[in-house]
Amino acid sequence: MAILWRKTVNGTHYEVRTAGQSRRLYSDGVFHSQYNPARPVTGTLWDLLMLPAFFSVQGSIKRVLVLGLGGGTVVRQLLHFVRPAHIVCVEIDPVHIIIARRFFGVTQENAEVHQADAQRWLECYKGPRFDMIIDDLFGEHQGQPRRAIDANVQWFTRLARHLAPTGTLAVNFVSRPEMYRSGYFSSSAVTRRFKTAFQLTDPLCSNAIGVFLRQHTSSAKLRDRLKVTPGLSTALKNGKLRYRIRRM
Repeated sequence: MAILWRKTVNGTHYEVRTAGQSRRLYSDGVFHSQYNPARPVTGTLWDLLMLPAFFSVQGSIKRVLVLGLGGGTVVRQLLHFVRPAHIVCVEIDPVHIIIARRFFGVTQENAEVHQADAQRWLECYKGPRFDMIIDDLFGEHQGQPRRAIDANVQWFTRLARHLAPTGTLAVNFVSRPEMYRSGYFSSSAVTRRFKTAFQLTDPLCSNAIGVFLRQHTSSAKLRDRLKVTPGLSTALKNGKLRYRIRRM
């Protein structure tokens, strides 16, 4: 692995490393992003953030909101496999935005990026709702990743307000116990906003992706759509696309 770029800004040390054709972003040693344009299926966590789009019928995901850009892995995957008409990203770290543009292929043409605090941005946002919202808001504490915003009742309520009537919400949690402590499980009012919920996990990663949908669906429908999607069907067959799913 070679270091392509490194810089320390306001006490945070950033590195972009190469591993074969892949590029990886590290902030204070925490692994934030990985992408290889020749192999858009990463074989790890980022796939799980993109997969919930396939609970929906092809072509129905037109507007996506990504909270927490990092290097932009999930943006590149959405562009490759889902092709939404509009992707909006909110990222608080200006250096991450620079890195995403310079090294990961996130451009002004393929994504609308805002350098802002996600909570404040959502408070002020007055535009149309999103067909999919991806919450990947993470920072670091003592060299370990942790959520930047507590996924409590207030946060779930705010996200739901900006989700389309048949929309999909994907939230990244450090672990399954953290997910089960979230606002979705602690408030019946929040639970009633969604018709179906799943957890997605990777056998090689402790994170859990909570998927909260405003439509009735099943894990079988997800797999059926993956099987007919070019690139994902092959990755599913050869074991590169790994996921475990459980209804909640």
